[in-house]
This record gives sequence, C-alpha cells and structure tokens, in this order.
Amino acid sequence: MTPFDDMNRMFDRMSRNFGRMDWGDLDGVRRSGIDVDVAEYDDEIAVMADLPGFAKEDIDLTVRDGVLTIRAEREISSDEGDDAGAYLRRERRAESMRRSITLPAEVREDEASATYANGVLTVTLPKVHADEGEDDGHHIDVN
Repeated sequence: MTPFDDMNRMFDRMSRNFGRMDWGDLDGVRRSGIDVDVAEYDDEIAVMADLPGFAKEDIDLTVRDGVLTIRAEREISSDEGDDAGAYLRRERRAESMRRSITLPAEVREDEASATYANGVLTVTLPKVHADEGEDDGHHIDVN
C-alpha cells in the first residue's frame, strides 16, 4: 500500500459525502431546502420564499433579534388498493423545512406581515428608523 492509495480512498470518501455536507451559515442564511430572495428597500425588507405544495396553515414564521425563521411542515400520504380496506400499498411521510435568515437591517417586528399565494411566501418587514428601538420577538401571521 502506498501513500497514494490512502489519498485515493480519502478522495473517494470526500466525493461520496460532498452532497451531504452541512456548509453552515456562510452568508447569514441557513440552508435547509427553502429557496429565498431577500430585498432591501428604503423603508422595508422583503423576503420571498418558495414553499410549493404547502398550505398556509403549514407555515410558521417568527422574527427575533434580527433573524427571520421560516418553518413549514406537512404530512404527505398516498394510498393504493381497493375500497374494502385491504391495502396493497399505503405510504406516508412527513416533510419539515426550516430556514433562518439574518436580516440586513433592524426591523419593527410587531409590524411585520406575510402573504402566501401560488406557493410563494412573501414577508414584509418595515425597517426601524434611527430614533426607534425594538426589544421582543414577534410571531407573524400568514395571510
């Protein structure tokens, strides 16, 4: 066995595990399956998140200490078989997604709003002006 054999095995292990690696919070956004766009305007920050297939009741939003957290959970089931109840196949799975976004500016958490339409969640967070301050977190209702 040569040192090159050890290096080849190490590269093979790295290649197999590359897709499963957790890259962490590299850019202030924790990645977890939810694609987002973040836009900053003069008076507000807008976050658009793709959550296709979820109902608005499946979505939970919180904002605290400059971090917006989006959670979405649902149960998916599919049945095949006859009406008599003798299942030939019945599958269920639960899907849970979470994403935390560090906001680029301080926001008025109690004035945040959210809408959900056609699989896209839009969260609007009014920015705090220099003479204002915030202290407690706030739960955001999805409309």
